[in-house]
Amino acid sequence: MPSDKRAAEKKRTDLKKIKPAGINISTEKRVVIEKVDPRIDGGLYPVKRVVGEKVVVSANVFADGHESVTAVMLWKKQDASSWKRVRMKAMGNDRWAASFTIDELTGYSYTVRAALDRFGSWRNDIRKKAEAGQDIEVDIIIGRSMVEDVYQRADETVKAKLDGFLKIERGGDVKDILDQFLREDLYRIMLDSIEPGEEVCFGKELNVSVDREKALFSAWYEFFPRSWGKKPGTHGTLKDSRRILPEIARMGFDVVYLPPVHPVGKTNRKGRNNSTRCLPGDPGSPWAIGSGEGGHKDINPELGTIKDFQDFVKKAAEYGIETAIDLAYQCSPDHPYVERHPEWFNWRPDGTVQFAENPPKKYEDVLPLNFETPNKKELWEELKSVVVFWIKNGIKIFRVDNPHTKPFVFWDWLIAEIKKEWPEVIFLAEAFTRPNVMYRVAKSGFSQSYTYFTWRITKKEITDYITELTRTEIADIMRPNFWPNTPDILPEHLQYGGRPMFVIRAVLAAMLSSSFGIYGPAFELCVSEAVPEKEEYLNSEKYEIKAWDWDAEGNLKDILARLNAIRKENPALRMTRNVRFCDIDNDNLMCFYKATGDLSNIILVVVSLDAYHTQSGILKLPLFDLGIDPDEPYLAHDLFSGDRYMWQGDRNYVELDPHVSPAHIIKLRRHIKREQDFDYFM
Repeated sequence: MPSDKRAAEKKRTDLKKIKPAGINISTEKRVVIEKVDPRIDGGLYPVKRVVGEKVVVSANVFADGHESVTAVMLWKKQDASSWKRVRMKAMGNDRWAASFTIDELTGYSYTVRAALDRFGSWRNDIRKKAEAGQDIEVDIIIGRSMVEDVYQRADETVKAKLDGFLKIERGGDVKDILDQFLREDLYRIMLDSIEPGEEVCFGKELNVSVDREKALFSAWYEFFPRSWGKKPGTHGTLKDSRRILPEIARMGFDVVYLPPVHPVGKTNRKGRNNSTRCLPGDPGSPWAIGSGEGGHKDINPELGTIKDFQDFVKKAAEYGIETAIDLAYQCSPDHPYVERHPEWFNWRPDGTVQFAENPPKKYEDVLPLNFETPNKKELWEELKSVVVFWIKNGIKIFRVDNPHTKPFVFWDWLIAEIKKEWPEVIFLAEAFTRPNVMYRVAKSGFSQSYTYFTWRITKKEITDYITELTRTEIADIMRPNFWPNTPDILPEHLQYGGRPMFVIRAVLAAMLSSSFGIYGPAFELCVSEAVPEKEEYLNSEKYEIKAWDWDAEGNLKDILARLNAIRKENPALRMTRNVRFCDIDNDNLMCFYKATGDLSNIILVVVSLDAYHTQSGILKLPLFDLGIDPDEPYLAHDLFSGDRYMWQGDRNYVELDPHVSPAHIIKLRRHIKREQDFDYFM
């Protein structure tokens, strides 16, 4: 045998005898886990999701040197004793991600663990050596030894999977051996066999607050029952107002929100247009709660009885509508609390009680509660009992009046207490105040929040605000509910923009946010008369009984019905986070789209922000992101007008006359098959 062959054979024999030094499995923590998301204030508050939504968890994971790392996401339901593990995927630049789906109305927890991926490092290195033509026989022995170590501590199922790899002859063809040890199924076994002692754990368990789907997707209709008497101008009842439920349902609203239904105080009762002079027959503001007829657990006798209320809730449910009521923790001077618990209110040095104020405004008919009273526990328990009372009478949705004027810690406590027994309850925060205060209120557990949408007018204002709500951590803090108007707010653009502006704002609210609401019938009748130089309704329904001509010419009922139908028929519109803006070369035109994750449903919206003049422009679609071939035509079906177009390429011309229709709501269809699609245009 030639000497070089004898030398090679001796080397192979010697290699077979090599028992490599033990693999270093030191538990020394060399792995770093940073910037775990989603995480609110370092994990102090939970992120928000609804049943059916995903939680996508990401983190920076890396180590010193050149060794590979691996990461797993751990998640569990609130009461589960053990964690479920999901291997995270490397996203590049040390970022790792994985997800889990919320499938139950309960709280969830999650965290991240990571370890050195020694077998992965070996795989990477041996590949490079093999590609460079280097001798890798010793490296193969090292890899085999790693597999043997796992085999020694594995259960019988894993051992059976590893047997085949360990039976590979050491002296065989190096390339064949390498191919076997680089198999993905072996790599997965090795990853799953990393011992807990080798893992670094992120130092905090993060939490998810879970609501039912209506917290994410809902359409609210607010009205005053007292304005729907059988005889116009007389005080209506809950029984009377049941007759308008079919039309609210036809318009597609699934939540009907009633202002306070409680007895209205008589002391300092406000007259028309918030006058301090109350004339006989003036009904007063429903937010001045309480009289000799009862308080927060009672029905205003002029509206009916608790039985009438229960019947209203049941009748609404027959039309697929949930009833929401106002939760306003404030009292008229006549409220039973004032006599029974004077310590729950603020008293001035002159012996008078402190009225609600927002200088220079003064609300002489309302007394704020003193949440810092020495009898705080008794007060808080009573306020909780108010919520429980209405839950037991069929209410699972509460619109909370001015929550930012009460302590944050009160809401932290109250909502957590209610959710323990009734996790399906939804709270909407009506807090028009500074951003940080609004966000802190939302962190207390509110399912939805009013927003600044009402005052975002220009293309830049809207784009910047929606980006803040959907593309920053705010998306995990606050679920927006967009309202173009409220009984308190008639914004300037609705005062001067006419019917087209009402349509524009309805389209923006309904399409941008998965939850929106209107105060009607003032909205669908395009009521625009305001108190001079104020954003307040003239002859506000807050202070008087109205007689609405719901079918007046020019009403928007059919338009609202179409918008709500479009929302319900298209899954892409059931979310808010998925809003993406498109370029369009006209600042009076706004363009955005929403799509489902699999791109099976794509809705493109083009809205004119000009209520007076025709506007046109060229919009540019991100065809790659939409999965549309730039060389193929695609269908554009305007769900708002019914028109259909054949488009091709990323640039298309649009023109909107606000007096005809100020918006396109276009469903895009990809992958044209001309014969099958012919009927689509007929």
